[in-house]
Amino acid sequence: MKNPLTPEQEAKLVAAIRQAEIKTSGEIRVHLEDNCPTPEPLDRAAQVFAELNMHRTAQRNGVLFYLAWEARRFAVIGDAGINAAVPDDFWETTKETVLKHFRANDYVTGLEKGVRMVGEQLQHFFPYDAGTDSNELDDSISFGKPTPPRA
Repeated sequence: MKNPLTPEQEAKLVAAIRQAEIKTSGEIRVHLEDNCPTPEPLDRAAQVFAELNMHRTAQRNGVLFYLAWEARRFAVIGDAGINAAVPDDFWETTKETVLKHFRANDYVTGLEKGVRMVGEQLQHFFPYDAGTDSNELDDSISFGKPTPPRA
């Protein structure tokens, strides 16, 4: 997959991830690919989540923003620890905020706002603990078929 982001856009998204993770032990990733190989983008997001080993965080508090760029398919998914903690409408509210910007063809701002929203919520449920927290997942944007990190 060719990276659809400019270097500046990619840097802006990575900065948003890092900023969102400052006050939380939660982990956020963004994954982009051209097309969604499954009928439902949420199913593909779950596959990518597993392929990136995002379920291996200590508190099961990883979040993945998935976008099939050319197909215009989007999903946001969180791990079991987050799903047990956040309000019932959290994922739908986050998704709608992102999609509002996508409809205006402003994908980077949509992802950036979604990442920031998730970071704010994660602060409440998974506050940062300087004594035990570490950056468990890579903050970089992943593209195409994910390559899981080495154990």
